[in-house]
Amino acid sequence: MQYNSTRNKKYKVTSAMAMKQGLSLEGGLFVPEVFPELTKEIYDKLMNQTYIQRAATVLSLFLEDFTVEELEGYCGKAYGNCKFGVGEPTPLHYTNDKTAYLELWHGPTCAFKDMALQMLPHLLTASVKKTGDDRTVCILVATSGDTGKAALDGFSDVDGTKVVVFYPKDGVSEIQKLQMITQKGDNVFVSGVDGNFDDAQTGVKTIFTDEVYREELNEKGIILSSANSMNWGRLVPQVVYYISAYCDLVKDGKITFGESFNVCVPTGNFGNILAAYYAKKMGLPIGKLICASNCNNVLTDFINSGVYNRNRAFHLTMSPSMDILISSNLERYLYDISGKNDEYINDLMKKLSENGSYEVTDAMKEIIQKDFYAGFASEEDTLLEIKKTFSENAYLMDTHTAVASYVLKKYREETGDQKICVVASTASPYKFNESVLKALEQDKPCDDEFERLVLLKEVSGLEIPKQLWELKTAEQRFLSACEKTEMKQTVTKFLS
Repeated sequence: MQYNSTRNKKYKVTSAMAMKQGLSLEGGLFVPEVFPELTKEIYDKLMNQTYIQRAATVLSLFLEDFTVEELEGYCGKAYGNCKFGVGEPTPLHYTNDKTAYLELWHGPTCAFKDMALQMLPHLLTASVKKTGDDRTVCILVATSGDTGKAALDGFSDVDGTKVVVFYPKDGVSEIQKLQMITQKGDNVFVSGVDGNFDDAQTGVKTIFTDEVYREELNEKGIILSSANSMNWGRLVPQVVYYISAYCDLVKDGKITFGESFNVCVPTGNFGNILAAYYAKKMGLPIGKLICASNCNNVLTDFINSGVYNRNRAFHLTMSPSMDILISSNLERYLYDISGKNDEYINDLMKKLSENGSYEVTDAMKEIIQKDFYAGFASEEDTLLEIKKTFSENAYLMDTHTAVASYVLKKYREETGDQKICVVASTASPYKFNESVLKALEQDKPCDDEFERLVLLKEVSGLEIPKQLWELKTAEQRFLSACEKTEMKQTVTKFLS
């Protein structure tokens, strides 16, 4: 299977090369030339497999440079050894017969990014070798909170790699920041950015597309790659858990084989919900894709109007991983529904870069609204949803999952569609303890992050994740921040 760039469909590479590069040379994103089909034979196989086996089966459909045996080995290392607890990595929690929360946060960093970033180091380092390259891979990451820590954890002390993570210095939760700045490993570096996530993401993209800088690094034996969902090796493992969730719905007797279900995803960069869309393209019987945003609701407005406009106020919210106004993965979706029209995509992305907005055709708008429903939750909506769900169902969720839960209810009220829905539950409530405690009306003055962890345990009865509690005594290694114009210099200084 070959991969094209969204901005140059004539540029074709193997899956290994797509993952090694991360981003195409002209700034486009790699996508499969064709999508594999989930046949009845494949479904029969998946139904009786563990998550590790399902992951290897699905990934083998996309990554033809790798043998099934290789992928099984990588999946075992990524999802085995109790990294995701003692059960399966992605359990479904049913609050009623129509709602199943797909818990994606039982991994090392307590966020859904672990599902891909425990896998990516194995795929990426193998891809470098398969392409006959012996250079050191420098992983550049812009993070809105969770990707950074998950990348740091996955790549820490992996031979032949270095990792540089940039985060908005005032735009992540305290726990998220502590997770990053205490990261162990001789090959990692973390820096705050004086700006928001979009500033950090734009800075990383600028570095990737700087041909002179890439050549300078090449002369030093270094190649740049990405652990953001811009990298296909980061996105494709996310397709797996939607397929696996469907298999579990059938095995649990919640739906019959072939019966459709809806999916609701809290998303800012459009990667997590794009993975569900790709699963649907493969034949997974997904009905509606419900796109949930916080008050940075650029995706909501786009899906409902066909106009993408980032020229708006940027809000720091209690769901910071969704505080994004430039949704990079939307480019992949637009490429798909435009009939792989790379010239058109180049025009849209140029308009976004120069003017901050673009509008798609009426025909594309019709397709988008057939595939997606979009809504958003205010800060007050988010708090009330956490409180209500805990009170009525004894189920505690984080702020991002609460956004999705609220939007799902809004969708059902507006449409009357009561089809069973899988809600992507993307983080442990302990990662956003201050907001969750506020939602539960625990107003006891508490400035210490770890006192809040204890208080949340007392209120909820849930055990504090060991990896979060251990941050209390961890050494804080990375305390610096840079201007958004200094990101390239920061990378250079670390690499030298």
